[in-house]
Amino acid sequence: MSSHLCALILFVLCGVFGDTDLMKSVSVTEGDSVTLNTDVTEVQRDDQILWMFGPKETRIVEIYKHIIDMFNSNEIFGDRLQMDSFTGSLTIRNIRRTDSGLYKRQIRSNRGSSDKTFSVTVYDSVQFCGSTEAVIRLVVSALVGVAAVAAAVYDFRSGRAQ
Repeated sequence: MSSHLCALILFVLCGVFGDTDLMKSVSVTEGDSVTLNTDVTEVQRDDQILWMFGPKETRIVEIYKHIIDMFNSNEIFGDRLQMDSFTGSLTIRNIRRTDSGLYKRQIRSNRGSSDKTFSVTVYDSVQFCGSTEAVIRLVVSALVGVAAVAAAVYDFRSGRAQ
């Protein structure tokens, strides 16, 4: 197995299990805060950044012309939502399990538009992941480590043989 093949395998694994530009998975423990970033360095006056939640894409907060509108988000989140007026990022404080779901961010401006969805999973504060999931993570991590060591040894030995 050449080092190129190992690199290809790692690249494919990262592609299969990684986030995409359009969807980002976020895991958070109940009671913590989470910030969903817009990837905007500074909101311009004509930028409209809209955050929506749930399968019905309920509007929860928006910034447009530097004015923040919280819509009726207090009904769902109380006073736990905060929008950064500089970047448009959304922070959910004291997150609850009922806050799990899809959060959609839309940016509209004279420079173009972009959408991004965040899949937020809130875990119970007592049990972050199940024992089965922990074992699977451990086994996969060990296999990746063994594969990396085997590839390094093979590459080293094949280099000495020449």
